Amino acid sequence: MEMTTKATTKLKSRLHKESQVRPLTEKEQLVLRLEKQYPADIGVIAAFFFNYVKLNPGQALYLGANEPHAYISGECIECMATSDNVVRAGLTPKHRDVQTLCSMLTYKQGFPEILKGFPLSPYITRYLPPFDEFEVDCCILPKGTSSVFPAVSGPSIFLVTDGEGSMLTASHNDAVAKGDVLFAPANTEISITTSSKLQLYRAGVNSRFLQTV
Repeated sequence: MEMTTKATTKLKSRLHKESQVRPLTEKEQLVLRLEKQYPADIGVIAAFFFNYVKLNPGQALYLGANEPHAYISGECIECMATSDNVVRAGLTPKHRDVQTLCSMLTYKQGFPEILKGFPLSPYITRYLPPFDEFEVDCCILPKGTSSVFPAVSGPSIFLVTDGEGSMLTASHNDAVAKGDVLFAPANTEISITTSSKLQLYRAGVNSRFLQTV
């Protein structure tokens, strides 16, 4: 901890001095911002070894297992495979299991692949990561419109992030609004109708996997 404190203090001092004679890079500006939020945290220095990715609305990023990552700002939804082991690496006041972390990392280098998704309908975009566990659909509906999620052979979870409307199945007609989470069993067709602009996400088993079962 003492070594980390000294290193981050020296780094902050150097960057502040250099900012007087040259513009700092985006990564350097980020490091100063992180240091202000998490003084003496090893994650501040580790930021130099990470890809700094900025996503625009409609873009997605996928990460394989055992890859460290951190959400810095903004809002996003995250879908992850079932896991019994979330190991913290930095930028947190919580416990960090360094020994377990070092044993599980892949230590691979590379640039992340940005997913833009592909349209299923005028209002629904699907994001398919290159693994079997899940896929995510994003549905953005204008006020007074409807859209249908066809029945699939696996269960789904719906998350409403904005707006209001109704969700109709063969057995239910539920009002939905921002913050609602709903479960849909396999082989259930879902019809969405809006009373205001509505945005929701559906997470389910990757359709490529279901086609091979």
